[in-house]
Parts: sequence; structure tokens; C-alpha cells
Amino acid sequence: MNLPISLTLLRIFFVPIVVVLLLTRGGNMDLWAVAVFLLAAVTDLLDGYLARKRGQITTLGILLDPIADKLLTSAAFISLVYLQLVPAWMVVIIVGREFAVSGLRSIASAEGYVMEASELGKTKMVLQVVAITVIIMEGHRFQALHPLGKVLLWMVVLFAVASAVQYFWKFWKNLDERVKHRSSRRMMVVETDEKEPEEKDVAAH
Repeated sequence: MNLPISLTLLRIFFVPIVVVLLLTRGGNMDLWAVAVFLLAAVTDLLDGYLARKRGQITTLGILLDPIADKLLTSAAFISLVYLQLVPAWMVVIIVGREFAVSGLRSIASAEGYVMEASELGKTKMVLQVVAITVIIMEGHRFQALHPLGKVLLWMVVLFAVASAVQYFWKFWKNLDERVKHRSSRRMMVVETDEKEPEEKDVAAH
């Protein structure tokens, strides 16, 4: 197991810790929650950077990294719904998008190709981290941040929908190209089979 994958697994380990800190009231638990959440988010930057620098980009890492991201942000958003800091319907869209894209990645992997993160998806992830951080901070300490948190949340929803459409478009486009490629190969095989008897007949004469 290389270092980038270890960092990805560490991010998954941070998920329940963030949830416990968010749901534990009193003291400075919200600040601890922000600190651990941001530390987990930093591992997302580090694992990708180290994988590229060390030449340790693997299929497992490409598949595991977005799963870790989705677990972290989805758990945080669901906890914020429980704390009544964000509307449930918005989180349903955000988390639903994560499940849909994860399912799409699984289907793509079964078809023999890997769907890498798009620029829209990466931007969405950054917005999620910033939005979650601001919303946690506004909850009990800095209520003046509420308008900013609301704007960021709307941006997350918009980018979530836009990136999902992009992923589905790429998937169908790739699938269509593969179907056409398979059809052309079958036609070549059929033509070859048809030519072989003709060649045998000519040789017999």
C-alpha cells in the first residue's frame, strides 16, 4: 500500500470522528469538528499531489479517492441537517448526486474504463469544503456568516447538478463509442468468415 492510498484511507477514518464532534454539543466541539474536517480535506489534496509526483497513480486510488470524498462531505451534510443548519432537500440533492455518480463509476469500471474526476467535480468538492466549514462556524459563533453560508450552499447544489450531468454525458458518449467499436469488429469478423469459403472454392477450382 503506497502513501497516497494510505492518506485516502485516513480520510475515511476521519469521517466518524467528524460526525461525533459535530453532534456533541458544548465546549469547543464545533471548532474541533472544523479542525478535523479541514485536516481530512487536506489529505484529499495531498494524496493526489503525492500520487502524481511519485508516479503512484493506480486504479484503486482513482476509484477510492472520490469514495472517501463523498463519505466525508455526505456525513458532514447529513449531520448539519440533524442540527437544523441546512435544508434537508438541498442535502438530498447533494448526497443523491454522490450516490448516482458513484454508481455510474462502478458501471464504467465494469465496462473496463475509469471515469476520472472532472473540473466541475473538483470545483464542487472545494465549494463543499468551504460551505461546510462556514456553516459549522455560523451555527453557534459567527451568525453573521449566515448569508455567505447560504450562497455557498446554493453554489454547491448548482455545481453538483452540473457535474452530474457532465459525468452522465461522458458515460453515454463513451458507451456509445464502445458499442460502435464492437459493432464494427463484428462486421469485420462476419466479412472475414464470408470471404474464407469463397477463397476455398477458388482454390478447389
